[in-house]
Amino acid sequence: MKITKISLLVCGAAFAVSCSTTKTYTINSKSGTDTQGTAKFSQTGKNVEMDLNVYKLTPGIHAVHIHEKGDCSAADASSAGGHWNPSKNDHGKWGAEHFHMGDIGNLTANKEGTARLVFKTDKWCLNCADESKNIMNKAIVIHAGKDDFMTQPTGNAGGRVGCVEIK
Repeated sequence: MKITKISLLVCGAAFAVSCSTTKTYTINSKSGTDTQGTAKFSQTGKNVEMDLNVYKLTPGIHAVHIHEKGDCSAADASSAGGHWNPSKNDHGKWGAEHFHMGDIGNLTANKEGTARLVFKTDKWCLNCADESKNIMNKAIVIHAGKDDFMTQPTGNAGGRVGCVEIK
């Protein structure tokens, strides 16, 4: 009789095993810009971290939002749709009284056009069943201007200069 060893890893609190997922994507330049870089998403337990490294931006402040469709095919990234807002809240600053799930904030490009933004939250997930938290099949959009955190529904952030499909 031959015995075969089978191992099964089950992730979750009930089994005291924490699993992690990491996905890295390339930023697509949009609207005639040369914007480049990467977006890395890591999930460990209930926490998701986004590490956004962007190059060839114009120096200054640029808004970053999650948009509702994971489609960066249009030259101006309009194919990504509007901000991801499953709860239908007003646009605002993350963590303030009014904000929605796509309101990430701003990143600042230095004089060489390089910027990095690390963002952590337990309000997102990668490939989970909860559509109000799942960021898969959405897009990260980097805008030409800064988010003023007030103007509805977009924060007056200007055109779309970079786009990342989260697949």
